[in-house]
Amino acid sequence: MALVWFRRDLRLHDHPPLRAALDAHERVVPVFVLDERLLARSPSRAAFMLDCLRELRDGLRARGGELFVRAGRPEVVLPELARETGSRALYYAPDVSPFARARDRAVEAAIGVPAHAVPGNFIAEVEKPYVVFTPFWRAWSRVPRREVHGAPRKVPVPARLTAGRIPVVTSELPDPLPAGEKEARRRMHAFDARRYEARHDRVAGGTSTLSPYLHFGCLSAAELEQRVPAPAFTRQLAWRDFYAQVLLHHPANLRRAFRPELDAIEWTGSDADFAAWKQGSTGFPLVDAGMRQLAATGWMHNRARLVAASFLAKDLHVDWRRGEAHFMRLLLDGDVAQNNGNWQWVASVGVDPAPMQRRLYNPELQRRRHDPDEEYVRRWIPELGDGYPEPIVDHAVERRAAIAAYRAAKL
Repeated sequence: MALVWFRRDLRLHDHPPLRAALDAHERVVPVFVLDERLLARSPSRAAFMLDCLRELRDGLRARGGELFVRAGRPEVVLPELARETGSRALYYAPDVSPFARARDRAVEAAIGVPAHAVPGNFIAEVEKPYVVFTPFWRAWSRVPRREVHGAPRKVPVPARLTAGRIPVVTSELPDPLPAGEKEARRRMHAFDARRYEARHDRVAGGTSTLSPYLHFGCLSAAELEQRVPAPAFTRQLAWRDFYAQVLLHHPANLRRAFRPELDAIEWTGSDADFAAWKQGSTGFPLVDAGMRQLAATGWMHNRARLVAASFLAKDLHVDWRRGEAHFMRLLLDGDVAQNNGNWQWVASVGVDPAPMQRRLYNPELQRRRHDPDEEYVRRWIPELGDGYPEPIVDHAVERRAAIAAYRAAKL
């Protein structure tokens, strides 16, 4: 008997810890621990995750198994479950955030049986730390890929063990994406990667919308790379691994800029401007459409994310960490490593350095380039041209102010 601890890998296809446990033991105990510290961070993300758990439970039951749900701290719950079931090992997929690593150390110290960390959340493990993407990409591309497995036919579990209740949490989002592995696989099979390179910056469409399913592991990144072998798309998957290894080696990035001298930037933006940005009422259509899409669905097109983030930090002069926290509350794909890495990238305070002007986007030029027919902005801003607010700032003026503020911080 062995425990299989599900975390950000809520699927049956290509699940390395589950596969390893089934290969080594006659029975397994698939378990998910409801930790209030995680559930409280985002009601919308919690609701999505719980729907994923319900579907995962159905999938396990269809294979003669069960998803056992327990509430509490993992370092308390899992040792108790191991003793109750007579389990002789624990299997799980390691993660990179400081929270996850501290939690896993606590569990391994308390569990009392061998704990096997079986990589499964990322595509390729690059041992050398990198802070620039291009050399990481070259190294990542050379790492041998592991075998991708199908879903198990049978998942034998102990009899007469209480399954546990999956609670219901109400999402804050009026129109969230559907959850679960079935939807993830439907979207993967429907995605036309051949058109990705030409269309991925088109804000009205062109991307896979798979990021929430990758975040919760409803879809294996390794399987996705294998099934969607398009170079431009694979490069985006590499960025996901890149920011994971950045956070692994630089956990302090969660509290400060990777380039510490840029923590001296004077953020002069007002609470009123920050509120207008969150509400999607800045008078800049691409920024506002993106923020409204986020508030409605828990997802935003990547190009819109870049423009909205640049606008907050460099036009409104609001600390990027406030924007990062707002995104983290609403995004269904709210991944600590990706959210932090991308906010630091667009705020020009993180790894993979470039002159800050290169990531100081003109929101109107971006709108004309990436939404030339206004399909995206008119979908999310029905009042465009009739009651829509005037721009709250002058981009040209704020651009000069941002450049001056960054230069002053580096003196």
